[in-house]
Amino acid sequence: MKLQIPQEKQRQRAPSKRALETKRAILDAAERLFAARGFDGTSIRDIGKEAGVQTSLVHHHGGGKEALFARVVARRADELSIARLSALAAHNHQRGPATLEGILAAFFGPYLEKAEAAGPQWHAYARLVAIVSADPQWKNLTERCFDPTAGHFIDAIAGLFPHASRDDIAVGFVYSVSAMLALATSRWRVSALGNNPKDMADYLDELIRFCAAGITAAATPPKNAP
Repeated sequence: MKLQIPQEKQRQRAPSKRALETKRAILDAAERLFAARGFDGTSIRDIGKEAGVQTSLVHHHGGGKEALFARVVARRADELSIARLSALAAHNHQRGPATLEGILAAFFGPYLEKAEAAGPQWHAYARLVAIVSADPQWKNLTERCFDPTAGHFIDAIAGLFPHASRDDIAVGFVYSVSAMLALATSRWRVSALGNNPKDMADYLDELIRFCAAGITAAATPPKNAP
């Protein structure tokens, strides 16, 4: 006897290749526009025009504007989180004790490598993260997409400075993330002000040294402290 599948079940098929391509085009367009104009300066109509699709398709694949914004932020946050935690685990399992420089490399490296290899979309994402990180309106989104991974790295750094407060470590970590975003979005400015343009590997090494020194200073009490 042939099994009869209910009509509603028959309609639950995997998205077609065309649908997946359309969704990706919409998310990429939204990412570029949100990064360039901010949330308030971008409309669903603008996103549809940028993606080359009808506005109804933007609503279909992304929901309302706020839901679409959250989707755009989350899709790369998930990918980055996996890469960063894997790099941190690899560092923790290497021979010898963990180092601050190694922990920072595990956090910075995955993003900067992707930005260097993948190009404009990842650069746009850095600007988008900077917007989200600076605006309390997105506190819940930040807590969901970024804080769990940040917590693992803050814990790892705190293990190197057992006498420092978690607040001091967190301050140094936030400053370090800001420095990474500045490099990702303003590398052209560094080149304009300097005389010797470098490749990303050199900038990454400098970023790690700079942030390691800052976190060490934040986590170390002044010599005249009681």
